[in-house]
Amino acid sequence: MHLTACGLARAARAIAYRTLRRGCLRAVRAVLPVALAALAGGGGTAFSPLAAQAAGAPGEVVVIPVNGAIGPASADFIVRSLAHAAQDRAALVVLQLDTPGGLDTSMRQIIKAMLGSPVPVAAYIAPGGARAASAGTYIVYASHIAAMAPGTNLGAATPVQIGMGGADEPKPGAAPALPRAAPGGKADQPTSGASASPAATPPAVDTQSTETRKQVQDAAAYIRGLAQLRGRNAAWAERAVREAVSLSAREALEQKVIDIVARDMPDLLRQLDGRAVTTASGEQRLALAHANVLTFEPDWRSRFLSVITDPNVALILLMIGMYGLFFEFANPGFVLPGVAGTISLLVGLFALQLLPINYVGLGLIFLGLAFLIAEAFLPTFGSLGFGGVVAFAIGALMLIDTDVPGFGIPLPVIACVTLFGALFVFAVSGVALRARKRPVVTGSEALIGSVGVMLDDGLTPPGGNEGGSGSGWARVHGERWHVESDEPLPAGRTVRVTGRRGLTLTVVASGATSQQGERR
Repeated sequence: MHLTACGLARAARAIAYRTLRRGCLRAVRAVLPVALAALAGGGGTAFSPLAAQAAGAPGEVVVIPVNGAIGPASADFIVRSLAHAAQDRAALVVLQLDTPGGLDTSMRQIIKAMLGSPVPVAAYIAPGGARAASAGTYIVYASHIAAMAPGTNLGAATPVQIGMGGADEPKPGAAPALPRAAPGGKADQPTSGASASPAATPPAVDTQSTETRKQVQDAAAYIRGLAQLRGRNAAWAERAVREAVSLSAREALEQKVIDIVARDMPDLLRQLDGRAVTTASGEQRLALAHANVLTFEPDWRSRFLSVITDPNVALILLMIGMYGLFFEFANPGFVLPGVAGTISLLVGLFALQLLPINYVGLGLIFLGLAFLIAEAFLPTFGSLGFGGVVAFAIGALMLIDTDVPGFGIPLPVIACVTLFGALFVFAVSGVALRARKRPVVTGSEALIGSVGVMLDDGLTPPGGNEGGSGSGWARVHGERWHVESDEPLPAGRTVRVTGRRGLTLTVVASGATSQQGERR
């Protein structure tokens, strides 16, 4: 049997696919380890844009802006910035805060770096209108110097709800963040006057779960320890945790929660000049009269982490990864969907391991995607597809295990992603069903029912016995095939294929004799 043009095209395409696959795999093997090492490593100073910013003269004032929710990206940026400031012998580091709170693990990473920093760290809530709620309050208490601009506030440090429980039942590991308003007034209403001790105003623990009380006690002890370390108002710090109270800048100064009220950065540095500060390396006296101010901006690593640790982006990366692998398995050798899907899936999983996630929710997401993909291959009449949509939606709702502002997945995003996935899979299923109903046009199945023409001297049963079977040659689909039949078939006779056995076709007479026989 001779190779046809179609066969040559398929062979050429297969060779091209193999070549492209090998090239892509070599590129991925060369680039991916370097990228992952750069991402997971310590952000070495040799290639870090942050290191280039930090390469200033000794005695500079380093300003680190902290805007928005505190998460893995901001914690990584602040910790590395403090390390670079210490390496370059900066005179002072100023954390300029405007945050509603953040994740507990990220907050504790920042505070550990601040407590161990040989460079004095000032927490400055600015500009006017900014706040340091929740996790920001803990960072202010951990700083060597606490300052606020007029028109700012801090406080409301009660641990926020985590998980799917009731509104007053946070789970272990809850991040301090901005709480909901309490009945009868706002939770962040400023408190003036003398500070009351926690014992004088006990919380209503009888309505709280054991886990809630444990988390409140842990958070209160943590901020009380920071207040005692820095010589600040420990009683008010406990009230900020237990009662979610807040203070304005002037009230915070009066109650010795902060050290300074400064209009702007020059005013802050002027007031700090000559102040003695005790750090991890000993007592230092600040000389800031002629210090240069250097602002650290997030480098590529911090910006990348900020993007992928957005729960919405992480969820979309998971979907892209799963559908990319689905395309690759459905069309082996195409390479691009498999490469893109694998990278998206790994980056999405890397982002999720930095976030507080519910593993049951993650499992439901993967189960839902598996059901949706299976719907494209199995005749379940939509049962698997419907189950996949429901499982994916519930898993997405449960995925992020915290109510910390800035780390939830909005319902419109979940609805859009779920609807897109369902439409995509059902569209693929419809195309697959239509393809199954079409007649087969390639392969051995396409030969059954085909019409050909007898060649040579035709086909005569052995010994002229019409009851026996004979063999000969026929041209079918432009190819020369060995055929057999139970009836005599002269050359030029039109035949129809009724079966196949290996490289031999079974034929019967069909229609009139062809006017143009083909001979060897």
